[in-house]
Amino acid sequence: MVVVGIDEVGRGSWAGPLTVSAVAISTPIPGLRDSKKLTILKRNLLESEIKRLALAIGIGWASSTEIDKLGLTKALNLATKRAIDQIDIQIDQIIIDGNVNFLPEDKRVKTVIKADAIIPSVSAASIIAKVSRDKWMKDVAASLYPGYGFEKNVGYGTAFHQLALQKYGICKIHRKSFQPIKNIDRGL
Repeated sequence: MVVVGIDEVGRGSWAGPLTVSAVAISTPIPGLRDSKKLTILKRNLLESEIKRLALAIGIGWASSTEIDKLGLTKALNLATKRAIDQIDIQIDQIIIDGNVNFLPEDKRVKTVIKADAIIPSVSAASIIAKVSRDKWMKDVAASLYPGYGFEKNVGYGTAFHQLALQKYGICKIHRKSFQPIKNIDRGL
């Protein structure tokens, strides 16, 4: 039975994309767990192992512009569909971390709270999504928009990010529908 695990990263970020990963594995990969419970080094090592051993990997992105236009729920749905569309093998079951089904039309979906900690394919998806988004924020966003600390905060609301917003205002990848960006955009 082929189980595809799905997890997302970047939902609460002030800037940058939302990233969803879908992963199918058949070979046990020692050390898999929720990406937030791993060091950066361990995540990167596991990402390499997952890419080497996975049956299939899909990564779906929703840009900050899409998030602002569609809202977070529809953007999650879009990014999840984009990730699943990259899976080119027969899927028997899809397990999404959490209690919200981002593919409500798909009868193969099951939601499981804390799945990223207990279901290997979801743990793998958690790691792929986190490493992919963090890499994009550090390599692309930080070079395009220096001064915001994206290489460290990866778009999340830190004190440094708040100070950078006061100094530079918002940039193209900030989510204009999110607080506190929304108030800055309106000049409040």
